[in-house]
Parts: sequence; C-alpha cells; structure tokens
Amino acid sequence: MGTGLTVQFLGSGDAFGSGGRLQACILLRSEGGELLLDCGASSLIAMKRAGVDPSSIGYVALSHLHGDHFGGVPFLVLDGQFSRRERPLVVAGPRGVEQRVLAAMEVLFPGSSSVARRFPVEFVEFDPARPTRLGAAEIAAYEVDHASGAPALALRVAMGGRVVAYSGDTAWTPTLVEAARGSDLFICEAYFAEKRVPFHLDLATLRTHLGEIGCRRVVLTHMGPDVLALDEPGLERAHDGLTIDL
Repeated sequence: MGTGLTVQFLGSGDAFGSGGRLQACILLRSEGGELLLDCGASSLIAMKRAGVDPSSIGYVALSHLHGDHFGGVPFLVLDGQFSRRERPLVVAGPRGVEQRVLAAMEVLFPGSSSVARRFPVEFVEFDPARPTRLGAAEIAAYEVDHASGAPALALRVAMGGRVVAYSGDTAWTPTLVEAARGSDLFICEAYFAEKRVPFHLDLATLRTHLGEIGCRRVVLTHMGPDVLALDEPGLERAHDGLTIDL
C-alpha cells in the first residue's frame, strides 16, 4: 500500500460560527480509506457542500462530546437511513459516547435511536492506555483539560504513513506534547490570541510550547474573532475547504 495522507477541513470553526466557518469536521483520506475527525452539528452541510458522500464515511473519531464536535452524528445516521446506506458506521469517542449520541438522537428526532436500519452503527470508546484501530487508522488518545461531561481527548492518528495530531478543545496541558511530538501535522485550537480562559488554548501559550512539541507543521483551528483578524505572515489558519497533502 502506498503512503500519503490528504487532510481536508470540511469545517474549521468554533461553536459560534466565528468568521462564518462551519463546526469541527476534518476528513482524512489515505489509500486505505477515510476517517472523519469530529462531526460538529453542521457537518452534514459541510460534507455535501464539499461533494463528500456521507455514506462513504465508515469511521468517525470524536475528540469530545460537545455539540460543535459530535452534534452532527445524529444527522449522519439519519442521512444514511434515508439514503439507503448499507455500509457500517463506526463512531469512536470518549467514555460514554454511545449514551450521549443516542440521547442526542432522541432529543433531535424522537424514536430515531431504535429504528431498524439497513446498516449497523457501532460505538467504540477510546482507551488512553492503548491505541485503537479504526480502518486504516491507528489512533492514540490523550486526556486533556476541557469540561464536557466526559473525558476530552487529543488524538494522534497514524494513517497512510503519516501522523496527524489533533488537540480537540483544551487548555494547555503537557499531554499535548505527547500527542503531537514529531507529528507531520498538528491541528490545534487557538481560540484567542492572548487571552487565557479555562478549558481553551490561546495562541500565545501555544507558541511557548512549540519547541517541546517539535512537529513539522501547525495549522490553527477553532479560532475566535481576534485570531481570525490577525494579519501575520506565516501564521497557518484552517478555513473551510482547506486541503493539505502530506
């Protein structure tokens, strides 16, 4: 099997749509298959806008259980039901992922969590003690600092001979060094430029730790208005539709 990985930002925004960006939804493609990193509430729109068939998505890896990161899963399942999908769907996430997704389905579409479908939906819980295999990807999970009613995770994805690290949402924590060290690409939130708030990372703090991380490339995501407004050469920021070949 050849090596190489394509990273496509279908949605790169925060919970509030800052800059008109859709919520977290990042598609990884290699010769071996596809993986969706996070599936925020607007993800079905993002996929269809980009010409991505939702039924082609076999694996979803969720960093944490906030609506802008997992709220699109009920819509993904419902779309599969009405498009006569047959391919199994595997949704992996923190402890409690199955219960949270099923509860969300019942709130949004009562009865949808138990209806008969042509395709199975399987839930997998990440275990920080050992990597998880999802199709062509091997994923290591690291607990981070973000209150979401369940453990929040940074994810390190080995796929197509490349390594992509993803912070999810978190304040600075040393586990980000473990998750992202030496990676080909570190996708990292930068909610504010300098302002420090609980449970989120600012760009100034991130910069003080990049030497420890030693990754090859950093792309910022989940940005608030002040980071989006920065006029700084060399600052790589995600936008909806950005595609990176590694």
